[in-house]
Amino acid sequence: MQCENCHAEMSPGMTACPECGALALQNVEGFENTKQIERQLKLMIDREGKEIIADTSRFVALIRDYVPEYVKEVRLLMNMHKAGIIRGMLEEPNREISISKARSFMCDDLFIAEHAAEFVLVCFTYILGWEYESPMRAKEEEEEDDDFEDNFTAPPVSAEDRVFQNIDAARYRIARTVRIPDGVTKIGDFCFDGFGFMRAVALPDSLLAIGEYAFSECKNLKNIEIPPKVKIIKAGAFNQCGKLQIIKIPDGVLEIEDNTFAFCENLSVVDIPPTVSSIGLQAFAGCSSLKRLSLPESVKYIDENAFLYCENLNVHCYENSYVHKFCVAHNIRVETAAKGQGIKFRT
Repeated sequence: MQCENCHAEMSPGMTACPECGALALQNVEGFENTKQIERQLKLMIDREGKEIIADTSRFVALIRDYVPEYVKEVRLLMNMHKAGIIRGMLEEPNREISISKARSFMCDDLFIAEHAAEFVLVCFTYILGWEYESPMRAKEEEEEDDDFEDNFTAPPVSAEDRVFQNIDAARYRIARTVRIPDGVTKIGDFCFDGFGFMRAVALPDSLLAIGEYAFSECKNLKNIEIPPKVKIIKAGAFNQCGKLQIIKIPDGVLEIEDNTFAFCENLSVVDIPPTVSSIGLQAFAGCSSLKRLSLPESVKYIDENAFLYCENLNVHCYENSYVHKFCVAHNIRVETAAKGQGIKFRT
């Protein structure tokens, strides 16, 4: 392989170029895009200055713009920066000890998987200019990586792909209205995560699933109509959509997963179908505007923190149902109806 700075020949396993000293790129097992992300991080540092490395607010604000197509990896880097990983690394003068401490903290205290922790260490040591070879460094491929271009324009999704991916969403980052093409069956994980300009999105009738954190932190997204064929809404799909007001969950959805609507503080109307059987961890936590919620008899599990910080909530359900007993046990205001009667709030 060649050095990306001076193009000198480098043997596999080298951590720096013997000619110019430039750090070698390396992929981490399970994170096959590590090299590409390192390139884009270098571009960010070269353009914005090294001082952003220790500035959490600027780092978090800029990384989304420079690495828009790898949203899941970016979210991991952002969370680890917020957790003080780089700050801790810089405070320890011995780099070997610094890296070891950072790895232990991520794995033991933050419960990050080893491969994920190694990905973070590879990226952070690279932007800090530290030589480091990960024990989980992926075997070098014989073929050279594709030439890197400073171009983040995403191609339109093809009908064959069926999944609307992060790279497809990248071109809509500053759009206020987004229309997903017909034929798409799934919105990919973290697809529109952090798209702060988006106010409205039109989903196709062909859609079947919405991935993890697909619309998380879309802070200006006000209303969204979920098509009737959707059967899966994954964890955190609408997490922290602060202006979201109304949501109707289609028939056939079996589970409201962890953090699905967490901290949607303006969410006031939620229509839950009689197919839902469980409501996960902090699914509606922080939904302070949610005052009335009808829960069907099909619900057989609710996490004890599902409605954390929902001080105004009043649940309506069937008498002696699981939901009724849950609300009584957790001091949630509840109104009940006898079986056979429709669940409606009394005026």
